[in-house]
Amino acid sequence: MIDRSNISVEERLILALDVPDAHTARALVERLGDSVGFYKIGLELFLSGAYFELADWLSQRGKRVFADLKLFDVPQTVRSAVAQFADKDVTFLTVHGNDAILEAAVAAVGPGLSILAVTALTSLDEADMTDLGFQTDISSLVVSRARRAAEIGCAGVVASGLEASLLREALGDRLLVIVPGIRPGANRAVDDQKRTVDVEEAFEHGADYIVIGRPIRSATDPEAAARAVQARIRSFFA
Repeated sequence: MIDRSNISVEERLILALDVPDAHTARALVERLGDSVGFYKIGLELFLSGAYFELADWLSQRGKRVFADLKLFDVPQTVRSAVAQFADKDVTFLTVHGNDAILEAAVAAVGPGLSILAVTALTSLDEADMTDLGFQTDISSLVVSRARRAAEIGCAGVVASGLEASLLREALGDRLLVIVPGIRPGANRAVDDQKRTVDVEEAFEHGADYIVIGRPIRSATDPEAAARAVQARIRSFFA
């Protein structure tokens, strides 16, 4: 069982640092100040260079790091890739694949690192899944993948808030649930995210963390936008 009770309210918001380079990322983090304490750094920053340097920079400033790389390759390659995080202060690392890939990832984790299994991207809807060859509804696929991830030893899953309640019904507290695709209020579904939920809706359905990117990054005042989301989270858990 996962202890979900000791998660800091302030760290339930994860800001997606989906920006083109480390300089832009640092500038945004400094602008946000103490309004955000947990950051997701993904593929765009990885390919820009200085990925681990940025992760170290965040850690040195007391920020937690979620490495969202969705590792997907043959098991030995994934095992070796996960091992690269052995001396890094990173909390979460995403892996996307079958049982053998997840098993390799879990076997390679070092102290402090937790593997999150990707279930179904929030940018995909039912039609997209059919095009990809999945002859099942998204909810069934997400629960199936999450169940296997729990059995293998993953700490959590990344899933839409639309499936979070189903995951809690099926698996209880066996996994952390991290919900991306959060679109506060009127900003819902205005970009490439298709399966979105609002802040309170995600937590009502059983999310432990929410990931927000554009609604905060693109705001006129990103710090004010982040503090507004944090206020909503504090109110929900009050």
